[in-house]
Amino acid sequence: MNADLIIALPEITLLALACLVLIVDAFSKDPLHLLTYWTTQATLLVVLALVLYYFPGNAQIAFNGSFVSDSMSAILKAFMCGISFVVFLYSHEYLKEHKSLKGEYFVLGLFAVLGMMIMASAYSLLSVYLGLELLSLSLYAMVAMQRDSKTAPEAAMKYFVLGAIASGMLLYGISMIYGLTGSLDLLTIAERINVDDANHAFLVYGMIFLIIGIAFKLGAAPFHMWVPDVYQGAPTSVTLFISTAPKLAAFAMAMRVLVDGLMPLVSDWQSILMILAVLSMATGNIIAIAQTNMKRMLAYSTIAHVGFLFLGLIAGTTSGFSGSMFYIISYALMSMGAFGMIILLGRNGFEADMLEDFKGLSERSPWFAFVMLCIMFSMAGVPPFLGFWSKWFVLKELVASGFVELAAIAVLFSIIGAYYYLRIIKLMYFDKPDSMTAIKSSKQMRFVLSVNGVLILALGLAPNMLMSLCLVALAG
Repeated sequence: MNADLIIALPEITLLALACLVLIVDAFSKDPLHLLTYWTTQATLLVVLALVLYYFPGNAQIAFNGSFVSDSMSAILKAFMCGISFVVFLYSHEYLKEHKSLKGEYFVLGLFAVLGMMIMASAYSLLSVYLGLELLSLSLYAMVAMQRDSKTAPEAAMKYFVLGAIASGMLLYGISMIYGLTGSLDLLTIAERINVDDANHAFLVYGMIFLIIGIAFKLGAAPFHMWVPDVYQGAPTSVTLFISTAPKLAAFAMAMRVLVDGLMPLVSDWQSILMILAVLSMATGNIIAIAQTNMKRMLAYSTIAHVGFLFLGLIAGTTSGFSGSMFYIISYALMSMGAFGMIILLGRNGFEADMLEDFKGLSERSPWFAFVMLCIMFSMAGVPPFLGFWSKWFVLKELVASGFVELAAIAVLFSIIGAYYYLRIIKLMYFDKPDSMTAIKSSKQMRFVLSVNGVLILALGLAPNMLMSLCLVALAG
């Protein structure tokens, strides 16, 4: 087999099996779409096995330099598949309970995962854009899928229009960089920027448009306008998907473009990311305090977490980049658990997406109140949970790089942000429940969500394994 095809075998396999799932669903008469669901889950497991089997010892470049397989891409792809597997399990439970199960959800989800994997391995601005658009178009359709919903079509329209503007900005930046360097290949761009001082101002101008595209995908302020509306308006199963694995892809995009392609302009993009980081932490943490809708609160929480993610990139070192990778993986696990809890407490005709819905959860279900406590403490950055170590990792690298004032600002906003997470814990343990309705869900949903919560605590008690993995990913 051609060497290029072997390097891209997980992506090729995912594309083929996604088409198979589409055909299976088209001929399936089962209203629960069980065959579609299990074929989707099997697809993710097969792709995960291929990613691990072909784990690269060193960077392997394919398709004339537009695609790379290295340690970072392989580890991110493995987490994308694993997280998507759990997300689809939660989603199947939600869609089945709310009588809105459609096979297209899983087909579009697989194509979105394919877009993410392409972004993780993109070594050319063209492949970055290809992966991004495949992911984005799948997400737009997933948000709009519930046509009888009052909020989903509006959320999809906002997401689509703002996403199209962001894509246009990104394309403009790509055209600027191509015009100045004569290449779309990220390594070639880096080499030509190094020897071309005359066009520095124009290169920075093009870079700004690329950063706007990255900031939009991550939901960083001031490009965060879509996040609260889409998170609240989309079905919870779709919000769950958007808030987890695609964040890993956006991080990969930032690494490829800024670190692999634009590292010679590091001092310029550090300054821009500092502004975005402070704005994101301030906007997210302060506005989240006023929210009464759980999904909207988690949306502003996402914006704040993106600010912290940028801190590792600002450090400008391999350890700093590893810290950002650790942070985004930790965030995806926490976000998955938080939205999983909303799905668990919901039922047909009722979305448990208001803060009041968590009142007295310790009386209704002491175990799941503890699971939610682990997730909220972790998001707040309370030791010994995983979220504490993710914040500690990026702050440590930021201070080591000399950005002490920025680290102090981050700690201040982290303390402000702790309030709205601790408010959930107060509601669960100190308020009386409005009703003692039994929590209705499958055994597999309860088991996986329990593992999700315990894993956040376990990784917090022993964070070195995940830290080492992230350090290896960026060192390789």
